[in-house]
Amino acid sequence: MRITQAQIDLVSRLIRRHPRTGFVALVALLIFAGFQAYYATSPPHQIAALIDPPKLSTLGTRAANPRVQKYVAILENARRSGRDPAEVVSKAVEIAGMHGQIADLTAAAMLRNLTIAERLGCLTATGLKVMSEGRAPIVMKGPYKGDQLSVDHIIPLSVVPELDNTIANLELMPLRMNQNKHAKMGARQVDLLKKLEVALHSV
Repeated sequence: MRITQAQIDLVSRLIRRHPRTGFVALVALLIFAGFQAYYATSPPHQIAALIDPPKLSTLGTRAANPRVQKYVAILENARRSGRDPAEVVSKAVEIAGMHGQIADLTAAAMLRNLTIAERLGCLTATGLKVMSEGRAPIVMKGPYKGDQLSVDHIIPLSVVPELDNTIANLELMPLRMNQNKHAKMGARQVDLLKKLEVALHSV
């Protein structure tokens, strides 16, 4: 809910006619505006804006990939400020209007990507800055050290292009591993596809 022009006009009239009452109304309106600004920039609201399904459905091919990098950076910064990532993610999917299985699959994917980025040593100050800009950081740990941290479609884009920008289908992966994966459909991909089909049809 935003402050409307009608509310501003009402407060202006009150100030002119009843200065004391108008002043109280002005203070209340400013406090309300402050709360709005705070919640709009809170981690759950920031992430909800990135994973909003109607918005994602309007994007072009692979256009959601930078959003994965961004939400991981937001989650890590929230964790460093004392927030529980699981709670942040749960609130984010709720704000984004997701419910049931699609909410669960989306939340699980986001938390998994945070863990992947952490294990690959990408959550350094430099890595977080790069990710917050929607770009790929450099893998700092493991056999793929030196690679970019790319975004992979768990269910390949060439197999089910309709899931291109579905957050639950996007997973962080070292670039070389991603390139070697190609369009393989193993047990994990088949299982996720079945779950997504059920989840998306029940929305």
